[in-house]
Amino acid sequence: MKQKQETILLGLSGGVDSTVAALLLKKQGYKVIGAFMKNFSETKDKITGQCNWVNDKKDAQKIAAILKIPFITLNFEKEYKKYVIDPMFKAYARSLTPNPDSLCNKIIKFPFLWTEAKKLGASYIATGHYAKIKKTKSSFSLLKAKDKTKDQSYFLYELTQKDLAHTLFPIGNYTKKEIRKIAYKNNFPNYNKPGTKGICFIGKVNMKAFLKQKIKQKKGKILNPEGKLLGYHNGTMFYTIGERIGPRLGFDIDKEFRNKTGKKWYIINKKIKSNILIAAPKNHPEAFRKKFIMRKINFINDRPKFPLTKIKVRIRHLGELIPVSIEYNNKKYNCTLKKSIEGIAEGQSAVIYKGEQVLGGGEIRFG
Repeated sequence: MKQKQETILLGLSGGVDSTVAALLLKKQGYKVIGAFMKNFSETKDKITGQCNWVNDKKDAQKIAAILKIPFITLNFEKEYKKYVIDPMFKAYARSLTPNPDSLCNKIIKFPFLWTEAKKLGASYIATGHYAKIKKTKSSFSLLKAKDKTKDQSYFLYELTQKDLAHTLFPIGNYTKKEIRKIAYKNNFPNYNKPGTKGICFIGKVNMKAFLKQKIKQKKGKILNPEGKLLGYHNGTMFYTIGERIGPRLGFDIDKEFRNKTGKKWYIINKKIKSNILIAAPKNHPEAFRKKFIMRKINFINDRPKFPLTKIKVRIRHLGELIPVSIEYNNKKYNCTLKKSIEGIAEGQSAVIYKGEQVLGGGEIRFG
């Protein structure tokens, strides 16, 4: 194999995915530098005990030593708080359901890694994302990963041509099972380390407790679709459409309704101005929605011609891919799904796919 002399700055998290990504790049002849990004510190912020960055950093250092690659630590805590955490709190305070992971990728992870890469004379950056990049004569396309059960392209829809031009996703053509097998064969100590869950760089947290640090509670009513009082909640900003309700989940619900129906109840709408939640049993007709507007839209390649058809949309990570048509009228991107679905919430990311390719996406709004 012809040896490539380019240097790559790889986001090395301490997990198995970025570990194998580093190994694959090194085998291809690249000079790999492992960069651990410290963007959230429990010792400073006291927000969660779930994100143990110290142990993750130790794992990353062990892998760098095994692979005999340089290792650096990048600290972007201030930037992460300003550009990801603070906007997330503001979005929730407005009763939206934001996607902090895609915002993190857009504003922190990819641009900041690239800035550091250029300082080090690197030609590319790389991460352990399950996604693929296809290069053509004039552009780059973002594609779904080989492993559809681990595909992370949903969180990458806000990347641009400039981002893709200097980015590599080494594990995009592998399944998670294959990645763990490679790690095991190479005696990496993290071959069976659980994958990360929850918010980017923070981890899995009790979201309501997390939000209550910054957002004041405001008691409001829970009504059924007919306007009957079911109980009370402590603020529409703490709940999202599609979420199950019940006393164990922070809701005070009239026992009469729970016992009468014998069904699980879910939030189907939020009246933000009046601080009211509308709840109904599973599969209630009013829980379904077919149309919404897409705002703050980003197209990875050239802006397509409208109306946009023969495409699909995904409204949550690994969610169902649903056929959709998108029209552009009065400066609005109006989306109509082929079928009505439950669980659409304002603020969520709607990501557009054409076959394997990610065209882009935006934030969901109802008006």
